[in-house]
Amino acid sequence: MTEMATPRTHVVVVGGGYAGTLAANRLRQRADVDVTLVNARAVFVERIRLHQLVNGTGAATADYGTLLGDGIRLVVDTVERIEAPDRRVLLESGAELDYDYLIYAVGSTGAMPANMAETSKVPGLAEFAYSVADLESAQRLRYALADLPLAAPVTVVGAGLTGIETASELAERGRPVTLVCGGVLGPSLSKRGQRSVAKRLRNLGVNVLESSRVSQVRWDAVVLSDGAVLPSAATVWTAGFAVPDLAARSGLRTDALGRLLTDETLTNVDDHRIVAAGDAAAPSGQPLRMSCQAAGPLGAQAADTVLSRIAGSAPAVLNQAFVGQCISLGRSQGTVQLARTDDTPVNMIVGGRFAASIKEAICKGTLWAIRREAAKPGSYFWLKGGTRPAQVPAGQQAALR
Repeated sequence: MTEMATPRTHVVVVGGGYAGTLAANRLRQRADVDVTLVNARAVFVERIRLHQLVNGTGAATADYGTLLGDGIRLVVDTVERIEAPDRRVLLESGAELDYDYLIYAVGSTGAMPANMAETSKVPGLAEFAYSVADLESAQRLRYALADLPLAAPVTVVGAGLTGIETASELAERGRPVTLVCGGVLGPSLSKRGQRSVAKRLRNLGVNVLESSRVSQVRWDAVVLSDGAVLPSAATVWTAGFAVPDLAARSGLRTDALGRLLTDETLTNVDDHRIVAAGDAAAPSGQPLRMSCQAAGPLGAQAADTVLSRIAGSAPAVLNQAFVGQCISLGRSQGTVQLARTDDTPVNMIVGGRFAASIKEAICKGTLWAIRREAAKPGSYFWLKGGTRPAQVPAGQQAALR
């Protein structure tokens, strides 16, 4: 008598960032699950190090061979559309992948002209500004800076954490940098955290323009809203937040910024076989702050939701607590902003070299956790017990980490 083959479950993970890679590894807790990870690049990108890549002070990629567990299939391609009723994804190459469950972890990027509302576009932004929101953009900026004299002025637009870190990195190298905030410096920080960051920026010689806004970008200058013209051999745009429009193109409901709408178990409100994680997820319409601090737990919880559904049990609801934010201010200094478990900052910080060492340890620890999950699926743990934070205003989504 022939034995019946054990039915297998195929899970496709779309997006190989912090959330997607950890989710793919965690799914291997079951031997009857086949995992395919689809990512547009053949390498893992450490987004929290892209400002170092720009300045030539650090690498920002890792080999998937060192991050993914045995048996995970990596497909280097771009998903054009998710056909939810048929449970398949259509790839840019023309290939198709069937799935039983899909984890949507496409991440986010900076809001450049292609994904900004027409009314908010800045003249010259598309033609002359650089970004550090993804690997290719950061590489283009690095090459551009390599061709400029060290004394050439650089303007960084945006006072979120990415803008602060980029300005600090370039200024520490000896470049003259102007940081145009368009509002408060470090809007997600406490007053004490803002003062700490401002002091370090001053020591690095960064010209901080808190209330100024950019109304036009030129090839060699930026024009401020008051009409002032600042020479700028390279303008770096770090303001704004956007996500890929894959969910909307696939007919799935999203929030106003394009993040996939889910319930508190990270299950899509349109299809229970689609689960979201990372920056592109909007559980109950209230997304967590863009950060690897949120991406890891979201990836783990998305995998746990899928595993629960395969087992026929009820998935657990979202449960994560924040501890704060780490900001590198060049290679030797930093600020750690402590926070309540709901991610609201408290008026307590750690600064200086110790803060820089904490930030570096976290960067390394993030990859270590992914590798550990690959070696021992189910080992990843995170701080729980936090209350759900209020939705972060769109104006404060500017590449926060």
